[in-house]
Amino acid sequence: MGANDDRKGLSMTVQPQPWPKAERLTLIAIVVLTLVLSGIGPVDQLTWAMEVVWVAVGLPLIVLMWPRFPLTRLLGWLLALHAVILVYGGHYTYAETPLGLWAADLLGVERNHYDRLGHFAQGFIPAILARELLLRKTPLQPGGWLFYLCVAAALSFSAFFELLEWWAALVWGGDADAFLATQGDIWDTQWDMFLAMCGAIVSLLVWSRVHDRQLRL
Repeated sequence: MGANDDRKGLSMTVQPQPWPKAERLTLIAIVVLTLVLSGIGPVDQLTWAMEVVWVAVGLPLIVLMWPRFPLTRLLGWLLALHAVILVYGGHYTYAETPLGLWAADLLGVERNHYDRLGHFAQGFIPAILARELLLRKTPLQPGGWLFYLCVAAALSFSAFFELLEWWAALVWGGDADAFLATQGDIWDTQWDMFLAMCGAIVSLLVWSRVHDRQLRL
């Protein structure tokens, strides 16, 4: 058996450290509660549906796959955080979130930058998701190539989301303006992808060692 076979065998046996069931159920309850509350009188029904669909589909999928593919504690918390960011923005629309308006007043700017936070998170969380999948399902090991592919995965997801926004504009026209949340910025698409890339890089720099320990690498 060669070195590549050894690495492949190792990668396929990587399993995360177990974490308390009560903690997992608490995270699920938080996500479900925020999802339900966000659906009560949202500012724009179409925007709400397009933002929360990721949570509505992703959470049951994680629960169903958990016996065969349990996630690390780090990834579980990050995904829950991302879900809350999405449903909060979906309820108010990203241009009208109270948190973003408060920050705009505090900083003395006109634009609601909550969507910038959302797109930073769009790289920050998926980068760790990609890292976990690659470490557990491929022969890749921690290092430069893994770092690059995780950033590329997050950036490609961000680019795909921008394509979704484009398609939404083509299908629904002005009704999709709240979903696009450009707020008059002609460079909004580029900002979104740039912030997702920055989020992925920061996340990998901050969390890689913690992630390795939870994967027992």
